[in-house]
Amino acid sequence: MTEPFIQALNVGKTYGQDRILERVNATVHQGEFITLVGASGCGKSTFLKMILGIEQPSSGELLLNGAPMPNEPGPDRGIVFQQYSVFPHMTVLENVVAAKGFQKASLSGYLFGKEKRQARQEASEILHQVGLGHALTRYPHELSGGMKQRLAIAQAVIGKPKILLLDEPFGALDPGIRADMHALILDVWRQHKLTIFMVTHDLKEGFYLGTRLWVFDKLRHDPHAPNAYGASITYDLPVGATADDLYREIDEQIRPTPIFNHHSELTETP
Repeated sequence: MTEPFIQALNVGKTYGQDRILERVNATVHQGEFITLVGASGCGKSTFLKMILGIEQPSSGELLLNGAPMPNEPGPDRGIVFQQYSVFPHMTVLENVVAAKGFQKASLSGYLFGKEKRQARQEASEILHQVGLGHALTRYPHELSGGMKQRLAIAQAVIGKPKILLLDEPFGALDPGIRADMHALILDVWRQHKLTIFMVTHDLKEGFYLGTRLWVFDKLRHDPHAPNAYGASITYDLPVGATADDLYREIDEQIRPTPIFNHHSELTETP
């Protein structure tokens, strides 16, 4: 067994009096693909932000290769959101080259000469990999939703990150397009040997993609103080090895309706 790549040791996160996460413990090895599910507002995206470095734990430790997770984003961690982040005045190719340029220490991020030619070559290769080889000269307003998401993945991957964070990346896409994106992200994961964390509200998607599924939920509930307790990882399951009754139980937990579960008589999910 290899050394842990990422470790969460009793990680907690609070904002003022609101406790979002508590007692999160997990060990991840390089190359794993983790999907995160849970009711809206249970801290899944907050956990992603802590890995990215734009949020820090309020308690406990989050470690990368045995050292504290850097408290700012770096090229070793790429992220793709549901909302696209592109420059509308740049072509598809120029957007990916710009993403490469922003890794530089300079304020402008501009590339020149041989460095720029190399970046354009890399960007072109990655865009062909994600199925946008025919659209290098198009502008973002000329792209469909699925094409924009392919562009966002190319922007994240050109930095050659070790970790790719996906925050509900396919939630706004039609089912047919989502199936294509599932095949794409699995291909990108294998080809670039990434460690992936993906937040999703779709349990079927969570069980289909990757190697492990985490369920975030609150172990303790106070109906008079709904934010008094934070969520933790209540299930850590290998993908493809879950009984039907457990699948239904988890599916009920992440629906945004009042539900009954084994933790309490009535749980109100936000």
